[in-house]
Amino acid sequence: MAKAEISWKRRAPDGTKLQMYAHLVGGEWRFYMRTRRYERWQPVEEPPLEDWLALLDAVRRLIPRRRYEPADEAHLRQRIRERFPEVDL
Repeated sequence: MAKAEISWKRRAPDGTKLQMYAHLVGGEWRFYMRTRRYERWQPVEEPPLEDWLALLDAVRRLIPRRRYEPADEAHLRQRIRERFPEVDL
């Protein structure tokens, strides 16, 4: 079953607002960003830890709504640990 993207907003280090979204494609999460509503989405090659944690929070909230499985959360936590071994989840 195809799942919709998960989106959130955050601020860049320089203070600009960013719109972010991620979606699962072939077992890998792909991240995109833009600064304004009608701009094109730009892929983010190396998303920061802040984006991974926002995605994990969203997936956790969507599990009771049956949009994601607990296995999806476990797989995402594993990916975060691989990329950021210093983080304790």
